[in-house]
Amino acid sequence: MRKCVCLIGRPNVGKSTIFNRLIGESKSIILDTPGITRDRIYGNVHYNDRDFLLIDTGGIDLGAGDFNKDIEAQCEIAIDEADLIVFVVDGRSELNQNDYYIRDMLKKSGKKVIIAANKLDNPKMQEEIYNFYELGFPCIIPVSASHNIGFGDLLDEIIKNIPSNVPDFDTSLKFCVIGRPNVGKSSLINALLNENRSIVSNIAGTTRDAIDTKFKYNNRDFTVIDTAGMRKKGKVYEAIEKYSMIRSLRAIERSDVCVVVISALDGIIEHDKHIVSYALELGKAIVLVVNKWDTIDDPNTAIKKWTTDIQNNFQFIPYVKPVFLSALTKKRIHMLMPAIITAYDNATREIKTSTLNDVISNAVLMHEPPSYKGRRLKIYFVSQTGIRPPKFTFDVNDKGLIHFSYERYLENRIRENFELDGTPIILQFKNKGEKE
Repeated sequence: MRKCVCLIGRPNVGKSTIFNRLIGESKSIILDTPGITRDRIYGNVHYNDRDFLLIDTGGIDLGAGDFNKDIEAQCEIAIDEADLIVFVVDGRSELNQNDYYIRDMLKKSGKKVIIAANKLDNPKMQEEIYNFYELGFPCIIPVSASHNIGFGDLLDEIIKNIPSNVPDFDTSLKFCVIGRPNVGKSSLINALLNENRSIVSNIAGTTRDAIDTKFKYNNRDFTVIDTAGMRKKGKVYEAIEKYSMIRSLRAIERSDVCVVVISALDGIIEHDKHIVSYALELGKAIVLVVNKWDTIDDPNTAIKKWTTDIQNNFQFIPYVKPVFLSALTKKRIHMLMPAIITAYDNATREIKTSTLNDVISNAVLMHEPPSYKGRRLKIYFVSQTGIRPPKFTFDVNDKGLIHFSYERYLENRIRENFELDGTPIILQFKNKGEKE
């Protein structure tokens, strides 16, 4: 599992700008107004062949403003989950009571801390970092998020201070159960385990932490991870709810398969798609479960309607086949484990190179790539270069000639010829002789 780094600091010190610089995209909202970031925001950072998860947090403020206690609760769980903390301070201003309060929080945590003194775009101003040694942390890096200065040094220091990923010697197939609050995730796990190891309640949000349970199925080892309901960002600011989101995301990260549960009683809503996107972004195999099927009056007719609704709403995962069941009555519960195993097996499938090249050659013969300004894409060779999810690398004459529609065509041909239901696949194109 990737290591986790979080950004902590008082309001308006530039945490979100630093976050966007590190992940390489504008994901955090940036306004010159304290307290804009209230929910944790997550991003992936790749640097020098290392990857880590980065968390942006709201500014900690001892004032009596709205959400200040909730923001602090978010920060506390981010600190708890982090392997390393980047304490962001305003390099142009004096330390204040918020900075000292954060210092005490971080000292208490016992975690490794790097200070990023932001807004120091003038080399002469970088001498100001000596003022921040008063905080008691020896590593201080001057940066300017707005001018992209000092980020190489900051990333070098981060990589130096987070341990390499430790191999996971647990060989069980791990799957997490994720979804909105009160869709029946814990009930589903109980039905699957046939014993009450998780608390079941009709009160939304009962499960606060990610809970691991090991079990055997057909003499094979499994670990199921129950998670708290993933609420829509910005909707709820109850402190304890903020403790759940990062643990749910970390549960996704350490899972082989994500079981996304939606409620037949409520129907599909936009947030269900967002939850699927968390799993998809991390390249996880997916099983889509429609729970509470016992509430449907005419199941045979409803399956056709629901299948169409799922196809329309989840067009970005057409390779995922839904499972309809009832955790309460255990009807059709027997369909879940085979679906999980199939998704995992397909995500780890390795395809013979010669067979793969035959399929792609036939695909090109049937449908030539479109020409662009008198030039046409040529595919010389294709090989599988990864699993979980399966990754296919194409050697081509010019990767700039790839059109998204032709890429989709190639993906469809691969899926038609090989069993890859339940898993995303990655198509990578590189010019002949170019390194990956």
